[in-house]
Amino acid sequence: MNQIDARGKHRIYAELKRLEQDASLMQAEMEQLGKMEPASAVCKELLAHVQTRPDPLLLVTNGPLHPSWDRWFEGPEDSRSCRCSIT
Repeated sequence: MNQIDARGKHRIYAELKRLEQDASLMQAEMEQLGKMEPASAVCKELLAHVQTRPDPLLLVTNGPLHPSWDRWFEGPEDSRSCRCSIT
């Protein structure tokens, strides 16, 4: 019975140490968060930085690549003959 009590005490002690460690880590994280500037300021700075640079994955074009393709994006010449529901 004495050996069972020792294991139980050890488990309780180990769990207590783990909880103390978690509390210590959370306290350190809270201190770091207290030193940070508000998220809105960081977001504004990031947005200003991103808006000044073109997207590297998009091609930069000055006008249509193929002018003949524009006809697909223009409306019909005679709107009465068009039966599409896109307005």
